[in-house]
Amino acid sequence: MHGNYLYNLSQVPHDFYLLKDSDDSPQRCGRCGVLPWGDNVHDAPVHALPGMRFDAVLYQSRQAWDEDRPRWLSPAQQALPRIVLEHDPPQQHPTNTLHWADDPHTLLVHVTPFNALMWDPGRCPVRVIEHGVRLLDERTWEGEQARGLVVVNHLARRGRRLGADLYQQMQQRLPMSLAGMGSEVLPGGLGEVGQLQLPRLMAAHRFFFHPVRYTSLGLALVEALLMGMPVVGLATTELSTVIRSGENGFIDTRPESLAEAMQALLEDPALAARWGRAGQQMARDRFGIDRFVADWMQLFREASQ
Repeated sequence: MHGNYLYNLSQVPHDFYLLKDSDDSPQRCGRCGVLPWGDNVHDAPVHALPGMRFDAVLYQSRQAWDEDRPRWLSPAQQALPRIVLEHDPPQQHPTNTLHWADDPHTLLVHVTPFNALMWDPGRCPVRVIEHGVRLLDERTWEGEQARGLVVVNHLARRGRRLGADLYQQMQQRLPMSLAGMGSEVLPGGLGEVGQLQLPRLMAAHRFFFHPVRYTSLGLALVEALLMGMPVVGLATTELSTVIRSGENGFIDTRPESLAEAMQALLEDPALAARWGRAGQQMARDRFGIDRFVADWMQLFREASQ
């Protein structure tokens, strides 16, 4: 369900109906979890869908497009204005993968310009709406613990693409923690940390390390920036347009340079604070929730025309 993303999307002043089945499947679990959903977010039981009225349908995965659409939606509902929200860059070939929607009547929305650049959209008209975040906690970064923090779910299983090898290399050299589902199997792993508890953990660590080689721009990273937490990561994908090394964080493609930057942050809390403040200002300008809401309002108007 991309819960954190949907929470931010639900700040748009429309009603949202989230699929829910009797098994609370991962992509059909409705208003699940501990997120403070607003009154504009509703469960949509799959058995009741054909009798419900909507203005548009938003798809967030190939499963929803290929399987849930014909299974649960009536022909009239399938013909409603449709939006495919693509969260990731292509996982097969990085430049030559045709997007599975490939429909001239479906708006394909990417969450980063990098993702839009890499996918072949086929016949889909393409739009980009960058992340916008409403923080779950007004806590700001303090960085009293001289440790780095990585936030990735199932990092051991997801391997090199998400930087499992780089995390383990750095964890042997520097004090570093890993939060996320399945993280307890790796050194420094804290296990899954609840969405409402994560801000406190982030605020306490000296810096946020993003070891990911190839992905979209993670919401946890954006949240770290908005809290004023300094970020160190690989100069790849969209992050290369977000961080200006030595000004609002540090990025590089050389692990040794990343290690040196993180060591400097451990030794110099004032440097960490400077990078954090600059990153926070940039993030407020680029990833503010008001801009995000305005972009989605415009997209919904366009889809309904």
